[in-house]
Amino acid sequence: MMDGLQKDVFFADIGALEDIPRLGARCVKTPAGDIAIFRTARDSVFALRDKCPHKNGPLSQGIVHGESVTCPLHGWVISLRTGAAEGPDVGCTPHFAVKIENGRVLLAVSAPL
Repeated sequence: MMDGLQKDVFFADIGALEDIPRLGARCVKTPAGDIAIFRTARDSVFALRDKCPHKNGPLSQGIVHGESVTCPLHGWVISLRTGAAEGPDVGCTPHFAVKIENGRVLLAVSAPL
């Protein structure tokens, strides 16, 4: 929000839920950069910038477990819900609103893709 006014938010259809493997991710290119869309074992979906806060490792290539992802470069564990590093590590990657409607994954963006 800026000065009490809410920015327009659009939800872009980025594909079917089934296009994202369980315990896996799919990377989507946006004007804001690459966004990793994660799917948990329970079919929850989360969206994070595809860069670990440690050394910019590709989180989309990490291991999903519970509601976290482990960065493939140095093993940092990142919360899918908040983008924050877990455990003794400190840092955060931006997270984005995402929802599922009629089996389609919709990503919140500031302008239509």
